[in-house]
Amino acid sequence: MTEFTHIKDDKAYMVDVTEKPDVGRVAVAAGKIYLREETVEAIRRGDVVKGNVLATARVAGIMAVKRTSDLIPMCHPLPVGGVNIDFNEIKGEPCIEAICTVKTYGKTGVEMEALTGVSIALLTIWDMVKSAEKDEDGQYPETGIEDIHVVEKRKG
Repeated sequence: MTEFTHIKDDKAYMVDVTEKPDVGRVAVAAGKIYLREETVEAIRRGDVVKGNVLATARVAGIMAVKRTSDLIPMCHPLPVGGVNIDFNEIKGEPCIEAICTVKTYGKTGVEMEALTGVSIALLTIWDMVKSAEKDEDGQYPETGIEDIHVVEKRKG
């Protein structure tokens, strides 16, 4: 079994990266939010009551990237060098895909930051359109956030 790096003698520790060299690092994460076709179309047209959904989600995702170490207990605070969040519609699927790319020059990777950025961007989309997603019973049968994952991680 692999030794746990954050738990020793039943105590939590942050991994010591002091001696690791600083190198360039990039992580890319992606995820999808499934919505009703009408909601995706309203986002595309810019016809959502709360405003520009994707612009707001992009800003929220960038803000989340910068706050990742405040949210995840053993995550190191990192100097984020760059964040890019893009959105794609998936042909044949009623969804929007968010892709978050994070760059830094440091001692540890930024995959947690990329995953956090994608998650918050998708949650922000949900927050802005949830009133349009309800059915006549007040339920959200077609809505779901899925497949949040690391697409790429590299260093050097």
